[in-house]
Amino acid sequence: MVLHYKCPNCGSDMVFDADTGKLTCPSCRNRLDIESIPENLRGKSPGTEAVRGRSPDPGGAADAGETVTYHCNNCGADLLTTPETAATRCSFCGAGVVISERLSGDVAPHLVIPFKISKEEAIKAFKKWCRNGLLTPRGFMTADRIQSITGIYVPYWLYDLNSHIKVSAVCTKVRTYTSGDYMYTETSYFDAYREINLNYVKVPADASRKMDDELMDKLEPFHYGDLKAFKTPYLAGFLAEKYQYTDNELMPRVKDKIGQFVEQYIRSTYSGYSSVRYKSKQIDTSKVQSYYVLFPVWLVVYDYDNFKHTFAMNGQTGKVVGKPPISYGKVAAWFGGIAAGSMLVFKTVSLALGGGFL
Repeated sequence: MVLHYKCPNCGSDMVFDADTGKLTCPSCRNRLDIESIPENLRGKSPGTEAVRGRSPDPGGAADAGETVTYHCNNCGADLLTTPETAATRCSFCGAGVVISERLSGDVAPHLVIPFKISKEEAIKAFKKWCRNGLLTPRGFMTADRIQSITGIYVPYWLYDLNSHIKVSAVCTKVRTYTSGDYMYTETSYFDAYREINLNYVKVPADASRKMDDELMDKLEPFHYGDLKAFKTPYLAGFLAEKYQYTDNELMPRVKDKIGQFVEQYIRSTYSGYSSVRYKSKQIDTSKVQSYYVLFPVWLVVYDYDNFKHTFAMNGQTGKVVGKPPISYGKVAAWFGGIAAGSMLVFKTVSLALGGGFL
């Protein structure tokens, strides 16, 4: 079933408005509180209308990469979707469409962080970010070549984890002292054992095959105070995907993600020693609980110098990540300035010491 959220005043399609946090009608500006809209809409319900679309083409569940056809209830156009598409827009009439069957049952998200930054605000923030590039070309800094900017809810898993750690190490403490005409160095050896229990709350990992993991990691942090119980109206007017990796499939990546923190914590328990040599280290990390969530992301495609650059913006905080083009002229000038500054400092020191350059 596909859902269109209709305005009870004028019948236009309603969309989620990031500025107000409400379902809004672009035509008459009518606004509805999402928390008051029933989740399982069937026909008419207070304040909105969900229109039942025709069933997808025969064949049952689609294989990975196979397209499935739905139909827009506004204009009747075909909506070609991939199996992971959970919300989209009709390419003909622009209506926002939510595919409810991909957001229910076992694939229903637990939580969502709604968009806090509107499309207009995202464009302004991206242009400001472009202007702040110290080593980017001047043409890029004008930010006048934005080809597209798309709001998408990216699937994530949030993990509550526990690490049970056992570490055995040989540690030393070195003391140096003087007695008479001699200087002595005393080294004491210790067998140091640690048993540590660490708990982690809501460690994120994106569950989309399409999204670059490194790019998504750099978008963090998301502020969890804005997490809300999932309701489909939050997706109206945006794109959304359902997860393509299960929580168990992403566990190795999550363990790697917290690995650096675990190592830092272990080292902190051995502070005060002159040296530490680990004899054994056992780290057993297990999942306590996992939550399927949707996080807001603006994807920006920027056409510069006949090449498309893709950037991502955190739809909650406005943080922008990506690799902008580099001006090699600016790089050369920057390093030249550093070299000139270093030479000036060296010359000043040399003259102060009574030396000079030949």
